[in-house]
Amino acid sequence: MEDFAQRWKPIEEMLTQRFGKTPNMEAILFLIGMNEMNKLKKKYTKEQKQDLMHVAVCTLLSQSGYFEIEGYDKDGWPHFKELQPVPKMGMEEQEQFLKEHVIAYFNHQEEE
Repeated sequence: MEDFAQRWKPIEEMLTQRFGKTPNMEAILFLIGMNEMNKLKKKYTKEQKQDLMHVAVCTLLSQSGYFEIEGYDKDGWPHFKELQPVPKMGMEEQEQFLKEHVIAYFNHQEEE
């Protein structure tokens, strides 16, 4: 658990520095979705925000072989194919699972 906290802290600090406050998981997913889509707009509809978060979750979980990109639609939105079901887990476990993938995502971004 301590190892996780040590790996999560720099990610949280980087996001807090960049945005002036510590984002919650929804905000982090939204940011990752925007990053993946390479589209910055001032306003998003509720549906677009949900779609961006979905893109983020699929992108994060594709790192572990749960999803892969199948292709893009005419508007440039990626479509993912599920390769294996995501394990069932409680809310806390789910958040930890996502955070592990967020850590890997940002570490990979730094390498590029």
